[in-house]
Amino acid sequence: MTGTPTRDPLERTSRQTLARIRFDLHWRSDDAIHTDTRVASRLDLWRDLLPSELEAEIMDRPVGHRAVHRFEPGTLVPSAREDLLRTLRPEQFQRRLASGGSVEPRAGRFYPRGILKGVEDTAGSHRGPVRVVDVHADRLAVDLNHPLAGRRLDVEVRIEAIRARGDQRGGRCTEVAELITADGPGMQARRKDQPTDFWSDDPFARLDLRPDGEFYATPRLVDHLDRTAIAEIGALYGRLIRPGARILDLMSSWHSHLPSALAPAAVIGLGMNPAELEANPILTERLVHDLNQDPRLPFADASLSAILCTVSVEYLVRPFEVFREIARVLEPGGRVVLTFSNRWFPPKVIRIWQDLHEFERPALVLDYLRESGCFGGLETWSLRGLPRPQDDKYADRLAESDPVYAVWGTRLGRSTAGL
Repeated sequence: MTGTPTRDPLERTSRQTLARIRFDLHWRSDDAIHTDTRVASRLDLWRDLLPSELEAEIMDRPVGHRAVHRFEPGTLVPSAREDLLRTLRPEQFQRRLASGGSVEPRAGRFYPRGILKGVEDTAGSHRGPVRVVDVHADRLAVDLNHPLAGRRLDVEVRIEAIRARGDQRGGRCTEVAELITADGPGMQARRKDQPTDFWSDDPFARLDLRPDGEFYATPRLVDHLDRTAIAEIGALYGRLIRPGARILDLMSSWHSHLPSALAPAAVIGLGMNPAELEANPILTERLVHDLNQDPRLPFADASLSAILCTVSVEYLVRPFEVFREIARVLEPGGRVVLTFSNRWFPPKVIRIWQDLHEFERPALVLDYLRESGCFGGLETWSLRGLPRPQDDKYADRLAESDPVYAVWGTRLGRSTAGL
């Protein structure tokens, strides 16, 4: 390289570097805004495949560089095609599962591609779950298009770290367009603004029929997510809730995951176990209350600025009643924020939650908000791909941090307070 200036490869990206890059995929459905974040912790800039539009924004850039590129429909994922809408005979949907259980097709729901018999792969179809469009006694319609097909997509890139590539032998090539769009994004939206049938199969049934008070009687002073995921949830709450807010931590426990800089006026914890609530240092008030037995919230109308629910919405058996109560006690302009992951207590989780794909669960929670008729500004966020803490008890089995999913909405009505 005589006559060519040298540059520290850790200062800027090059073909000889690995990079940790955060990709934020922004898109819209009929009544909601969606952001799906995928972190590529070890992107090999020599081997991995980048869309040319993103490559121009990533190569020869420093740590901290940010850029956004808009992809018109059909450029990042294949265009929506009419020939990928198929009408099938009922027996082509395999209702009997290998596990011994059974499943029925429901309109708007997604199912593994392999559940369909006699459906040939077609150029332009994707390998992920397929959507049932309509169900009749003598036929059903399915959509083999990508869940994001036909949508305008904005991709924001942020370079978070750069390090020398070193000798790399073997390994697999990552296709970045697939990394950030596959395995879920797009499934949070209704199809053509038509309601999804989440409700036909006793969706709120549970394995453990004991009263919840018995199940939660023993304190569980443990965090159910890894530290990285918890920190991301706390940062999200910090972005969405204004300082000085009067906050209800719904279905609370020994941590509320609020950032210390938030400085709320009050944090009320409503949960099932008094010892867990007592151990939560941020709470200014503690209430033991079983929402599955009595969904009424013991607060005056419009008396709260924000309501948070962390990894607990999946246990509600009367969610519509609870969400109407949330709307009643929130002041106009107040936010409700619900976060969850892919871990839960199997005996007490509702049936539909277990049946859904991870990216269908935000769609379910959005429907809870819609049913009340009291919320606007609907948004979802997902986060995947961050490295798991090395000292986490599951680090030897799971390389990535627990995924985070969030849904939030704003109470409709006139408000003089900003968020």
